[in-house]
Amino acid sequence: MVLVFQYGSNCNQERLNSANRLNDAARLVDKAQTTDYFEIAFDVWSKTNRCAAADLVISEDQKAWGVLYDIPDDRIGGSKRKNGLKTLADIEGPRYERRQIDVTIDGEVKSAVTFLVKKACRESGLATSAKYVCHIIKGLRAFDVPKDYVQRVIDTAIENVESAAVAEKAALERLRYPS
Repeated sequence: MVLVFQYGSNCNQERLNSANRLNDAARLVDKAQTTDYFEIAFDVWSKTNRCAAADLVISEDQKAWGVLYDIPDDRIGGSKRKNGLKTLADIEGPRYERRQIDVTIDGEVKSAVTFLVKKACRESGLATSAKYVCHIIKGLRAFDVPKDYVQRVIDTAIENVESAAVAEKAALERLRYPS
């Protein structure tokens, strides 16, 4: 078993363990917080979710919360297994890379695997969706993550959508005939 830190939509245990994802292979450990400074961002396009998906980016003064799971080794990396069951790498997709990360759980530091967006795949001007963010919030609230962090995720998602709308409006404005 491998400890895996999930900070995006897979915070929602029902989503992660659904039949089209890990099919009940992930065992919940508890909520956890990064030891290093990270903040959530929505900077990668997800074909599956049809919106910008979550990432952790370096921060100067914030730590990120998420959910820690125990997942069998053979369900972490590589491609689909012969029996058709997905791995976490399949679910995360090619724009993410596996990384080791330290997290704290009940004051104890643990090493875990997580998936972060590859730097070359990060984009600005993408909009996330309420449906996608709802999975994150549902998971964080289920494990009683501090309310100020949950609010920060919501605020970041709202800023992401507003920023994407401004970028979209500017792109549309460029289509006008010159005056």
